[in-house]
Amino acid sequence: MKKIALACEDNQGVNGQISQHFGRCPYYLIVDVEGYEIKKTDSVSNPYYNNHVPGMVPQFINKRGVDVMIAGGMGPRAIDMFTNLGIEVVTGAIGNVGNVLQAYLRGEISGVQPCQHDHPEGHNQR
Repeated sequence: MKKIALACEDNQGVNGQISQHFGRCPYYLIVDVEGYEIKKTDSVSNPYYNNHVPGMVPQFINKRGVDVMIAGGMGPRAIDMFTNLGIEVVTGAIGNVGNVLQAYLRGEISGVQPCQHDHPEGHNQR
């Protein structure tokens, strides 16, 4: 069993859209998978959505037992924080949440792609 978190723009579950920034997204879809099969999904509000606090989202995600964090973009400090917590980071995801999840499960997406947005805290990655 693997637990995957996906940064989402809405609470539409696998029918929603991936967020381009993991820390400033309104929701996370937490998915329990076994092999290629989705066992359970849970849409969770980001408690830091309106008050982004660097370092808090990795802790929030970690407390949910997540093994993999998938998002459109993420800065290098956050990537390091997730990695230090033993959470695999996958960035560069775009589009439909369900399609991104299935592509990850098939091994078609992995690793960290450069962020395509600014980080006000001064940690741009392009």
